Parts: sequence; structure tokens; C-alpha cells
Amino acid sequence: MYALTEMNKGLATSNRFIVVLGLLTGLVAFALDISLPAIPPMVHDLATSMSRGQQVVGLFIAGMALGQLPAGIISDRIGRMPVLYLGILLFTLAGVVTSISNDINTILGARLVQGIGASTGMVLARAIVRDISSGKQAARLMSFLVMIFTAAPMIAPLLGAYLVTAWGWQATFVATTIAGGLILVGIKSSLRETHRPTNTTGVWAQFGYSLRVLAAQPQSIFGILIIISTISGIMTIISGSSALVIEIYAFPVRQFGYIFALTGVAILFGSLLNRRLLHRFDPLQMIGVGATIVGVAGVQLAAMAWLGHAGFWWVWGNVCLFMCGTAFLLPNATALALEPVPEIAGVAASVIGTAQSVAGAASAIFNSMLYTGTILNVVIGVGVSGMLVSIIFLFRHAVLQRPRANS
Repeated sequence: MYALTEMNKGLATSNRFIVVLGLLTGLVAFALDISLPAIPPMVHDLATSMSRGQQVVGLFIAGMALGQLPAGIISDRIGRMPVLYLGILLFTLAGVVTSISNDINTILGARLVQGIGASTGMVLARAIVRDISSGKQAARLMSFLVMIFTAAPMIAPLLGAYLVTAWGWQATFVATTIAGGLILVGIKSSLRETHRPTNTTGVWAQFGYSLRVLAAQPQSIFGILIIISTISGIMTIISGSSALVIEIYAFPVRQFGYIFALTGVAILFGSLLNRRLLHRFDPLQMIGVGATIVGVAGVQLAAMAWLGHAGFWWVWGNVCLFMCGTAFLLPNATALALEPVPEIAGVAASVIGTAQSVAGAASAIFNSMLYTGTILNVVIGVGVSGMLVSIIFLFRHAVLQRPRANS
């Protein structure tokens, strides 16, 4: 285990510091989830299609995929803080555009840019956790970030539904703009630099070296496979939930927030249990717990796809079960993947985040394209994700025991 530098002593136990990191991570979920109740009325007002409207989710994730690698590389070279400031400022300014536009193409373009800005918060929060901690401590901090992150699925859809009812769908985008401004204040007041810049080589040479180091670590490859398989199911849920609940099962918009909040409760429960169990078990064992949970949900959702129909609470119960399992998978897989590469934490976190975002964006966009007014796109997407995670864990030794390449 690598010793922590003097500059980072005490930060891993600073509640204020860790809470702001959690808010940086949660900003992404907030910006995604608060917009979900706005999609049906936005589609109606702008005279566009539901498939087109759902792309406010997919393009936001695509922007995150584009932004994370540059954020990681630059932050390793010049430090974490300048990149954070620039990214969250970009997020906030793009939020202004989404708030005042009545053109679907402009809104989608601004959401792409907003995703690029949001990517800095997500990737650098992970990199900073690795800067200040390692091992079980890193896994527990990641789990704490997930706990804060889960406030978004519980609060954002409720707030979004209220804002849509009271002031219209544009109000949800105004809220993301305000959130970006508040995060900038939090960065200024509570965070400080945790990384000593390393820019002795050219950008491309540094990037190539970092990729070789990361690819040489079986533990990192295994963690990345778990993460991208898990996030595909999560993004299917996020992108398809409003159509599933409001359009297919005919729940009113005002109830959507409460129903979607159940997924946040499930993640929160899983996160609390994960943090407690990490006192006794290691991150790989906790990934096994998560893989079992999402596998059970995946098999049931696959059965619903075969039947072609299912009662709402059977569907949503297994969606929540899947989300509970993700609370064991994502923090532990991320900590496992970053553990062997502390010297390139920025690039490693950005590679992980980019892979996650590409998988999420592809899943969200593919899900929206397959929408036919039935439950099939959601249950197939989430079901396949759950079963794939279980299969990867079952065959983990094939990855973890492969010989390391020379970096």
C-alpha cells in the first residue's frame, strides 16, 4: 500500500471535505433525475417525439463520456482544483441555455455540454478519494459518496414533479443551474488541492503510459468490467422510468417522484449495509453480494420479458432490488480498480468514468430507440445487465489470475 502524502493527512476523516465530494458526484444524478418528470410535458410542448425527448438523458451521459478523459489527464498534469472550477462553471452556463430555450435541438446540445461539465465532478471526486485514501478506507469513502449520491434519486424526481406541476418543465433546468452555482461555492469554501502535478512528459506520452499501467492490472480490468455492466442497467432504468411509470402504467406525473424515490431508498439501504459489512469483509467479497442481488433481479426481469407483461409492482420491485445491488457493486469495484494505480489516479478514474459513461449513454439511447409502448425495453435492458454482472463475477478468476503485462 502506498503511503499518503503529508498534504492529504486528515482529509479522509474531514466530514466537510467528503460531503462536498459527495455533492460533486450527486450533481450528475441530480441533473439526470430532476429532468425525468419534465420529459413527457416537454415532448408535448415542443411537438417532438418521446424517443427524441428521452435523449436529454442519453446526450447528457454522452457529454460525460466525452469530458472525463480530458479532465483526468489535465488534472494529473496541473492539479484537481482548476479542472473542477472550469467544469462546474461550464455545467452551470449550459444549464442557463437549457432553462431559456424552447427548441429541442438547442436543449439537447446544451445537455451534451452540461454533461461534459458534470464529468469533471464525477471523475475528480473519485480521483481525490484515491489521493487521500486506499484499501478498505477508500471503499468505505466511495460507499459514503454513493450514500450522498442516493439523495438525488429520492429528492430530484419529487422536486422535478413539483416544479413541473407548479411552473412547467423549464423549471427543472433552472434548478440544475442553481445547483451548479451552489457547488461552485462549495468547492471554493471546502476543498483544497490533493495532487502534486506531474507534467514532466508530453500529454500523449503521459496518456499512453497511464493506459499501459492501467491495462497491466487485472484487478483494475475486473473492476471496470463490473462497473460498465452495472451502469448499463442503471441507465436503462433512468432513461425508461418516466415512460414506464407515466405512459405505460398510467400513474399521474405527481406520483412519479414518489415511485422513483423508492430506487433511492433501495440504494441507500444497500449503501448503509455495505459500509457496515466492509468492517468485516473485503471489497471483492462485497462485490459478490451485489452480483448475487442483481443476478436474482435479472433472472426475474428476464422472465417478465419472456411473458411479455407483468404487474407494475413486480417490475418495480425488481428494479429496486437491482438498484440495491448496485450499492455493493459500484463503490467496491471502483475502489478495487483504483487501488493498484495511485500515481495515475486522475487518468484511471477518467478511463473508468468514460467507459461507464459510454456504456450508460449507449444503453440510454438504445433503450429510447427500442421504446414501443411496452415494458420490454426496460425489463430486457435491466435483466441482461443483472445477469451479465453475475456471470463476470462467477468467472472472476479468469481475469484476476491472468499474468500482469510489463508496464
